[in-house]
Amino acid sequence: MGRNALILGIGNVLWADEGFGVRCVEHLAETLSYPDTVKILDGGTQGLYLLPFLEEAEVMVVFDAVDYGLAPGTMKIVEGEDVPAFMGAKKMSLHQTGFQDVIATAQLMGYCPEEIMLIGVQPVELEDFGGGLRDATAARIPAAVQIARDWLAARGIHAADGRTETPDLADASLTRDRYEGERPSEDVACRTGDDRFFPAGA
Repeated sequence: MGRNALILGIGNVLWADEGFGVRCVEHLAETLSYPDTVKILDGGTQGLYLLPFLEEAEVMVVFDAVDYGLAPGTMKIVEGEDVPAFMGAKKMSLHQTGFQDVIATAQLMGYCPEEIMLIGVQPVELEDFGGGLRDATAARIPAAVQIARDWLAARGIHAADGRTETPDLADASLTRDRYEGERPSEDVACRTGDDRFFPAGA
């Protein structure tokens, strides 16, 4: 029996590059076939609700948009004990500090995965409500997924080319192609707030 693994994408697809982690697990599930010992999960912004999934895993890969202080679109890999520090280095959104707390809580309770890798990208844009991934961020997804595949394979967890059926991703209506292809334009739907409440002449 293989080792139990968790492949986790966290973030919020509603805020442009904040959706990087979620889009990575979506792409991974669409292109790789893993055995039942591997759970592929859209963790969204669930915070401590993710604890039971960490308890079941021996190894974990996390995809996320992370402020590393690097050039936008830069990808950086962090492993082991360094992961919590990077996930809380500079808070970009509520979920980051939340996941730092998830790891700390799992460690205190004695069931944190033995090995953890964070695959992060420096976001290009976050302040675009309803916007999709920027090109420089989206371009990193295939490489990020390949890094995860190789890292897991080195630990005896192998994927075949194909697809992994999982109930743990977002609804089909929120997949990247549909979300970015069918959402209203900026002219139709204001992305900086509700324009009904903007001061006249602003």
